[in-house]
Amino acid sequence: MGIDLIVPVKRPAEGKSRLRGAVVTEQHAALVLALAQDTLSAVTSADGVRRVLVVAADPASVADLTELGVEIVAEPSRGGLNAALRYGEALLRRDSPTGVVGALQADLPALRTEDLTAALAEAAGRRAFVADRQGTGTTLLLAAAGRPLEPLFGGGSALAHTGSGAIPLTIAAESLRSDVDTADDLAHVCTLGVGKRTSALLGTPCVVM
Repeated sequence: MGIDLIVPVKRPAEGKSRLRGAVVTEQHAALVLALAQDTLSAVTSADGVRRVLVVAADPASVADLTELGVEIVAEPSRGGLNAALRYGEALLRRDSPTGVVGALQADLPALRTEDLTAALAEAAGRRAFVADRQGTGTTLLLAAAGRPLEPLFGGGSALAHTGSGAIPLTIAAESLRSDVDTADDLAHVCTLGVGKRTSALLGTPCVVM
């Protein structure tokens, strides 16, 4: 059974506030969009991923993402990240009530398809998650087949997801654990090799994918 993933995306001009200053102000929105484009490019190529639903704060500002084969819907006007994920989950469940639904962060520009595929295989239909490289946040959360996703993203989400019964996956998958919130995070993913859009924007030859 294929897995359906929800990817939340903020309005690029407003997203990633802690990343401001990593590039000139005029390029900040383009950088946020490039991170999402490279993430989704890897996701849509991964074995086991059937459908990708982008829940966007401003669908028009990220319309180019449809070129990657994803669907885009507008997020609810209130409620924040977890509400947006629950909304996406409800939409996916209408078509596949017994399927596996997951939530993936949109800031993984070094993501390798094989890392995502391996994480999905390790989860094996169980409610599970992948912690970020610091061990405190969550980059991927998976529901058990036909069961609620129960997203608890925010500060200390790795501990919150563990406390709610989700299984922490042990696979190394460094590219899947390396989300980008700060300039230091951006420098780190460039050592791993980022996708072509992020690399082109940064003007550095750090593409390995």
